[in-house]
Amino acid sequence: MIEANRKPYQITWPGGTLDLTGRPLVMGVLNVTPDSFSDGGEHFDHAVAVDRAAEMIRQGADLIDVGGESTRPGSEAVPPAEQIRRTQPVIAAVRQAFPDVPISIDARLAEVAAAALDAGAILINDVAALRDDAAMAPLAAERQVPVILMHMLGAPKTMQQDPRYDDVIADISTFLRERIDAAVAAGIDRRRIIVDPGIGFGKTVRHNLEIVKRWHELAALDAPTLVGPSRKRFIGSVLGIDDAHDRVLGTAAVVAAATLAGAHIVRVHDVRQAADVTRMCHAIAHPDLHA
Repeated sequence: MIEANRKPYQITWPGGTLDLTGRPLVMGVLNVTPDSFSDGGEHFDHAVAVDRAAEMIRQGADLIDVGGESTRPGSEAVPPAEQIRRTQPVIAAVRQAFPDVPISIDARLAEVAAAALDAGAILINDVAALRDDAAMAPLAAERQVPVILMHMLGAPKTMQQDPRYDDVIADISTFLRERIDAAVAAGIDRRRIIVDPGIGFGKTVRHNLEIVKRWHELAALDAPTLVGPSRKRFIGSVLGIDDAHDRVLGTAAVVAAATLAGAHIVRVHDVRQAADVTRMCHAIAHPDLHA
């Protein structure tokens, strides 16, 4: 059944609420990096980055995800001071201009996340699921902020070197359950946890497609789910498209499939298209709302 597995959730933090009871929310990607796989260097200048955030908000972004370190396959780690230099001024400026739009920090290190929270971010998006820095979970617990826990096989530099699973959804679900338990043990409120199966992070084309096909099975984790397929290589492999910027329609197809299977948040570069897709899919699932 369409959207049958989208359980309603409300993610709260001191001073705000993220309503996940209706259509999926659209998270706009803002990479303040010189080397991200599809938009590296485009928003490296702080003023340009703030303008891009404003554009995405106008196009329908419900959240903005700011990152100062590329986690593309083969990428190298970026020192925390440099990540802070890249992200903190942008977060502060976006927060000042759009105080009602939640901002997340895409970071694996507590030092980077803390600086972002100080600047106005309210959510931590950790591709390492709190594994890379022992201080990250206590930080999230102390600040009472939501966290996104993502599955990644290995590290960004090595994750695409022959990834293997016994059962991709079962293995990812086991990992995410363990990380949820670890987060709760560290003092993070269970109701502030969002999970992401990590499309493209240590997965083959077939793995990624199977994750989308079986997205409904992630409902068993009893947590809101985030899908992040935007412009990724597996879409290019299926469609024969080398240029990441030309994978907009392929991304939209994955967003539609995940939306209809129960995803709560879609993380994308092309916000206008994703916003239209999620709204239309939700309308199909609930025609009574448009009588």
